[in-house]
Amino acid sequence: MLSPDELERYARHIVLRDVGGPGQAALKRASVLVIGAGGLGAPALMYLAAAGVGTLGVVDDDVVSLSNLQRQVIHTTPDIGRHKVESAAERIAALNPHVRFVGHATWLNVDNALNLIGDYDLVLDGSDNFSTRYLVSDACFFAKRPLITAALGTFDGSLTTIRAHETNEAREFNPTYRCLFPEAPPPGTVPACAEAGVMGALAGVLGSMMALEAIREIVGFGDGLVGRLLMIDARAMRFETLRYSRDPANPLNGDGPVITDLSVHRT
Repeated sequence: MLSPDELERYARHIVLRDVGGPGQAALKRASVLVIGAGGLGAPALMYLAAAGVGTLGVVDDDVVSLSNLQRQVIHTTPDIGRHKVESAAERIAALNPHVRFVGHATWLNVDNALNLIGDYDLVLDGSDNFSTRYLVSDACFFAKRPLITAALGTFDGSLTTIRAHETNEAREFNPTYRCLFPEAPPPGTVPACAEAGVMGALAGVLGSMMALEAIREIVGFGDGLVGRLLMIDARAMRFETLRYSRDPANPLNGDGPVITDLSVHRT
């Protein structure tokens, strides 16, 4: 399945015992949807493209601004004013012509979420607000798609993998995003990036880790982050992992689920 050019391009993957030819072929067959081509999505997209993921989709209706360039490394100064999906497509094509790129220049919403997510094997959520994170998580549950979700603070970040539509060895559903965060913080309690600031290089670290977790999910090596929240403290250069489990009272896959579709997200 791999051409001579691809064999040379991915040589350092193929010699890895846990990846090899079969793992690289799995990456080529895979399709990944990234929510947001911003601080987290930008590095994730570049490393997924470099790794040889066959199809990369991006949902983002924003345009590139000068203040984005401090961390959104997939865009460049001449891209200011362009749609982010356009500049991302150009950079990915230059990096790896074997990757099929699909740009969705739209805002993810209750009407298009299931269709968009259902067209891909795996979803990465790099959005910057809780309403989108809950929508993506719920849509992945109903579409039966694994989700890698991350959040970025000023000098901190977190990362986890959600497979809430699947069961564990005890035949119990895996935890949902709602098990980890039952409710969104009250409006105004979490300042936006434009107000609080963000360390650009930290976005690169966390976005790259999202890509690494996606590659691990596709190829199947090591232990993933289902039921584990990886937390980064950039001030102390400390990494910690918190284990969390399914909450039987959660409204999505709990013992008495009350969320049965995405209508809960209509305002």
